[in-house]
Amino acid sequence: MNIWEIVTKLIDIGIVWIAFYFILKNIKNNIKMVLIFKGVILILIIKFLSDLLNLYTVGIILQYCLEWGPLAIIVIFQPEIRSVLESIGRTQLLGRHKILTIDEREKVVYEIMKAIEYFKRNRIGALIVIEREISLQEYIEPATKVYADLSSDLLETIFFPNGPLHDGGVIIQGDRITAAGAVFKTSLNQSISKRLGTRHRAALGIAEESDAIALVVSEENGRLSIALDGDLNYNLTLDEFRMLLIEALNPKAEVFYEAENKDSAGAE
Repeated sequence: MNIWEIVTKLIDIGIVWIAFYFILKNIKNNIKMVLIFKGVILILIIKFLSDLLNLYTVGIILQYCLEWGPLAIIVIFQPEIRSVLESIGRTQLLGRHKILTIDEREKVVYEIMKAIEYFKRNRIGALIVIEREISLQEYIEPATKVYADLSSDLLETIFFPNGPLHDGGVIIQGDRITAAGAVFKTSLNQSISKRLGTRHRAALGIAEESDAIALVVSEENGRLSIALDGDLNYNLTLDEFRMLLIEALNPKAEVFYEAENKDSAGAE
């Protein structure tokens, strides 16, 4: 019985930590949820200091905040909380799409870079979003379905100026173009430059909401950017763009394997 109790307690603690992990993982890329989290921490710190210094009035006010605060947060920030829960639900724990081989990844990078170079040279705006572990099905459903093999010619056709799908984004799953003309939620991040247009804000928005890779070509000046893990890497050179894309497309297991090989080589 003692062994069984230890096992159940470990399972209990493990489930709680996994829940905290997924919550914090999704909170870190959502600006409003980060602000909520910081506000709660600040209130707890002030409450602790008020109890320590016997600040009765402040303590009473903060006590009411702690009692009714969760309800107020749920009501006021319902869209943000729903967004976090949806992103957790969209996470594909077992993986829905095939893992690309090295040759397939090289072909994907080649076709994308060929199109990107064309867009940059001719100053054609483009937004290409590559799905990873978190599903983008909610953006695929209302978009124009394509379901075609990825090629630079097809990308150039989709983003041809004044075309019907030019202003939307392309969604890539694996080595296939799934949809075009997709519309993404724009980022609410106030720290990004006001000069950046809708494409950059949409790219950052999807990178904040999911683990997708968002590739952007500016229509005004042909500058290249990649939004990844909630950050916007702006005004990249073609080489920087290619290297960051290759790194982002590498499977996590392969990255760890390469790091271990480098460590063992250094030790020798």
